[in-house]
Amino acid sequence: MSSAAYSRRAFAKALAGASVSPWLQAQASTKKRPPNILFILADDLGYTAVRCYGGRHARTPNLDRLAAQGVRFTDAYVTPQCTPTRASLLTGQHTARNRMWHVIPPYNYPKAPLTEPSYRANLERGTRTIAAALRDVGYTTAILGKWHLTTNEDGYYTLLHPHAATHYGFDYSMPLQDPPEYQSRTDKGVDLLTDETIAFIQRNQDRPWFAYLSHHTIHGPVLAPTELSATYRRRGYHETGIHNATYLAALEHMDASIGRLLARLDALNLADNTIVVFLSDNGGVDTLFDNHPLRLGKGSPYEGGIRVPAIVRWPGVTPEGHVSAEPVHVVDWYPTFLEAARASAPPSNGQTAHPLDGLSLLPALRGGKLAPRPLYWYMPLYDIQWGATPCAVIREGDYKLIDFFGDYLDPQRDYQLSIGPRTELYNLRTDIGEQRDLAIRQTKRAASMQRKLRAWMGSLEAEAPGPNPEYDPADPFYRPSRRPA
Repeated sequence: MSSAAYSRRAFAKALAGASVSPWLQAQASTKKRPPNILFILADDLGYTAVRCYGGRHARTPNLDRLAAQGVRFTDAYVTPQCTPTRASLLTGQHTARNRMWHVIPPYNYPKAPLTEPSYRANLERGTRTIAAALRDVGYTTAILGKWHLTTNEDGYYTLLHPHAATHYGFDYSMPLQDPPEYQSRTDKGVDLLTDETIAFIQRNQDRPWFAYLSHHTIHGPVLAPTELSATYRRRGYHETGIHNATYLAALEHMDASIGRLLARLDALNLADNTIVVFLSDNGGVDTLFDNHPLRLGKGSPYEGGIRVPAIVRWPGVTPEGHVSAEPVHVVDWYPTFLEAARASAPPSNGQTAHPLDGLSLLPALRGGKLAPRPLYWYMPLYDIQWGATPCAVIREGDYKLIDFFGDYLDPQRDYQLSIGPRTELYNLRTDIGEQRDLAIRQTKRAASMQRKLRAWMGSLEAEAPGPNPEYDPADPFYRPSRRPA
């Protein structure tokens, strides 16, 4: 018998034995196909909505179980609104680079104190999304649910049209529903999207797949099964207002749908080789959900707008029940999935390179540390219903600086408008609620962080908004005491 044949037989015998050496285990693992990826994105879900994040109202046993089986991030960030988060997720790029910092369709405030920079209103065909990069290494890819990255013939708020899906890296997109606005009826499409995702997984269980499940829950109008809402009313929750019965029922209903997905992965023997990620696109609407201990909510540069739940389960990689305080950004998921799929960074797309702005989170998923780096946000827009005026943000270590470019709607003064640039500095380790502005007391730190933030903007040719010659102080959008809806 040749030595090569003996080695192969010994290798197989060792793998079949009760005791396998770490080296042989490593060799065997390289033969496994790349992991499947199930990415579940909730809409407007606040940081403490889930029990494992301190929630006390809605029942979320399946998300809690997912966290107990994997890693729960305490300092996970997105942008404060849906279109920018989705653009950064799929492109792996900051809004300062992809120019999609505005919710679409386009709107603006022409009489505001500052002039907003021009922005991209549609994700371009041929953009090298994470779906496209994974498809190039053998994955089949699907988007199921909310799209909100184009307002043209390719798609709109509710979905990416199937005929256009391939232009954005997706092999499958859910067909147009009857009625088309399914997200405004019954349970906001939670059961429909879950069924579609399960069907996609079953059709492709013999090859690597990437399923991007983009829910409409808990975005308004908030909808839930009638009987489930009734159970919360019987428990004493009101019909309207903060933490109302329908709102809490909608959260529990989405949680139950996640339980269905996890059960089907188990039934198909796919769970052990599937990465499951749960994330929200921004913070909760603070007139419907109390984001405490975080400040404010959706649309805001404060923690209530950008810090969200993030849970990852990857059996054999993520330690069970691990809690990570590593600061992570929505742009990090693209390079994370590339590394998980054993793929290289995306090559040039035609003549245009597609640089990535994030870091792979695999060290943190394994329970370790990430290389220290600042996190950045570029939000040079007005959205008065959320009290948002043009700003940029940097988090460096425990400190966070908000740089308002030229005006500010003060939430502590009933949203009165203040004219002039403003910087705020907070120590998030000691003041997660951002109640103690340190900018005046720590002037050197504030100045250093602002310089770093502006230098980052300059490196991406992201301009700071300037004075608007058409500014009208009598514009109705700027009446004092206007409270965001």
